[in-house]
Amino acid sequence: MTLSTYLHFNGNCREAFEFYRSVFGGEFAIMQTFGDASTDIGVPEAEHDNIMHVSYPIGSSMLMGSDVPSTFGSVKNVGDNFSITYASSSKEETDTLFAKVSAGGVVTMPLEDVFWGAYFGSCTDKFGVNWMFNCDPES
Repeated sequence: MTLSTYLHFNGNCREAFEFYRSVFGGEFAIMQTFGDASTDIGVPEAEHDNIMHVSYPIGSSMLMGSDVPSTFGSVKNVGDNFSITYASSSKEETDTLFAKVSAGGVVTMPLEDVFWGAYFGSCTDKFGVNWMFNCDPES
């Protein structure tokens, strides 16, 4: 299991992560655009070059991020544009922890099998903290 920080941007994710890489060095583990995704996710063609997901290892940690497509809403407040990401080892663990963390909060995306091959869901806990749960059975 790992705990990572996930940052959300309004179209400048690539610029931010290129800046972080210029500071810390190294390479991105993953950088995918919305154009790389399936066409049924509802992102306007003008935003296909925006970042759908980037993973950037810094030391023993992973900094991740994405742009928020205009069709999904936008980042409300810079400074609140992050989620804590929990990567679990099983669907059962994911279900249990997701239920506990989301209790009294808001489920923003129910847990489900997603197109990138993981079991994923997101919520905001009762304290206003955003969480994402990801179980990749192949990891």
